[in-house]
Amino acid sequence: MIVNSLVSIDDIKAAAARVAGVARRTPVLPTVTPGFFLKCENFQPMGAFKQRGAYNMLAQLQPDVRARGVITYSSGNHGQAVAMAAQILHAPAVIVMPETAPAVKVEGARSYAAEVIFAGRTSSDRQRKAEELASARGLTIVPPFDHEWIIAGQGTVGLEILEQCPEVNTVFVPCGGGGLISGVSTAIKLTRPDVRVIGVEPAGAAKMSTSLNAGEPVTLEKTASIADGLLTLRPGTLTFAHVRTYVDHVMTVSDEQIAAAVKWLFRTARIVAEPSGAATTAAILAHGAPRGTTVAIVSGGNVAPEDFARYIA
Repeated sequence: MIVNSLVSIDDIKAAAARVAGVARRTPVLPTVTPGFFLKCENFQPMGAFKQRGAYNMLAQLQPDVRARGVITYSSGNHGQAVAMAAQILHAPAVIVMPETAPAVKVEGARSYAAEVIFAGRTSSDRQRKAEELASARGLTIVPPFDHEWIIAGQGTVGLEILEQCPEVNTVFVPCGGGGLISGVSTAIKLTRPDVRVIGVEPAGAAKMSTSLNAGEPVTLEKTASIADGLLTLRPGTLTFAHVRTYVDHVMTVSDEQIAAAVKWLFRTARIVAEPSGAATTAAILAHGAPRGTTVAIVSGGNVAPEDFARYIA
């Protein structure tokens, strides 16, 4: 595995300046459990943290490149983020989504005037389709996680946590392909190395845990979880390098624990979280909060109403 270089703290600070005014500075809210706080990225305009990385990348493309259009492959939130960033920057956008993508996320991408194309059920299915279309149409691919500009944009969440909650001891971060946890862990460890960073992924999609145990990125044969935003089959090469360097531990949670966390967040904090966004809370509810001050990132709130009603019933 060859990685040229990891994202720097200066990259993340530059991204913070770039996305200011586009990405909302989301609040860190206390819960009913003393010392346990929530970083509410579900309060972003498009409902998830993803617009940080998407806008950071699109804003750095040359104007003529943006004008030709961009394309991405996404289970939902990254697709919406690219669509939103493209609309702001007046660029055409194509979003390749799985056939199983939640309607709320499909409608979200279309609401920003993006063209949505469906391809298969796995991340590899939609990546292949996106690469074909990019070649045929001359579009620029905006990867969902394995790119330094994406990672730097997501890392702005970590900078905000340190500024908003300077007493923090531990930060829990959901882990899909690894863009968010790569950026957040880099921002935190290069600023406050004493703060622990814990990754959380579904037991049915434990690609990062499996890869860390193997010492290299591993492709799972299949994934299954209600946390549709965390179902990537394989971590990125660059994101894996960041996680191995900066993350203290990666743990898994069951779908039952995730569903219980969605319900707990709504009942105790009136927060609407999608299953992927509730994974960090699930880990804390299941295993207890560490000593000191803990912040869990609620990464998104784009959940189908009928599913949400079932989770909180």
